[in-house]
Amino acid sequence: MIAYVAMTLKNKRVVVIGGAKGIGFAIAELAAADGADVVVASSSEANVNAAVGRLPNLTGLQVDLRDEAGVAAFFERLGPFDHLAITSGDWGGTMYASVRELDFDQARDGLTVRFWGSIAAVKYGARTIAADGSITLTSGMLAHRPVRSAPMTTAIAGAMEHLARGLAMDLAPVRVNAVCPGIVLTEHVKAQMPPGRLQAYTAALPIARSAEPAEAAAAYVYLMQSTYATGQILPVDGGGLLV
Repeated sequence: MIAYVAMTLKNKRVVVIGGAKGIGFAIAELAAADGADVVVASSSEANVNAAVGRLPNLTGLQVDLRDEAGVAAFFERLGPFDHLAITSGDWGGTMYASVRELDFDQARDGLTVRFWGSIAAVKYGARTIAADGSITLTSGMLAHRPVRSAPMTTAIAGAMEHLARGLAMDLAPVRVNAVCPGIVLTEHVKAQMPPGRLQAYTAALPIARSAEPAEAAAAYVYLMQSTYATGQILPVDGGGLLV
């Protein structure tokens, strides 16, 4: 009988791009609590500084996923690490617009951070990540439950899931997975969605509420710790796939 060994992030180096706020910052908090050496990165220097101020044992660095040369320089400066989580993304503009009103320039721009930026981070991060390390991307529940006026958001979320599966084969034995969050009460969501709309979206869920960032973040930490999980899409949606 094989004994189960609890996995830990103690003494592992964890990098969270998009880690200055929201789910990313919650990942940083949980990983640090598990003993990891955590690096948070964001395109906003002010947000990075604020994150380090909230959790002083973090290392904070600036990186803009729109700038491939800057991403390459970021990972060169960073050096070896064990786990990478990417939660960065731009969800404004035509990410929530009907195809009838689609602005192609804005739509293309919407792919820049979440999709192409993630690929850039993986391209250069794969050169220094540990062979037994992991990369966790971010999808979204609209990949599985589309709604009106959000075809681009659905497409991008779905692309991230297929990207994770493709990278899991391409980069093995490095593990690559994706988390598929439902509605998470990040700063952005609280600012953009009135409470009444949130309640309408979550009322039919088996767990009839929005998630806290830490609840979504736990999925990323699990995928870092779980040494036999790769190519997986982990929903954290309050049972949204069931209804």
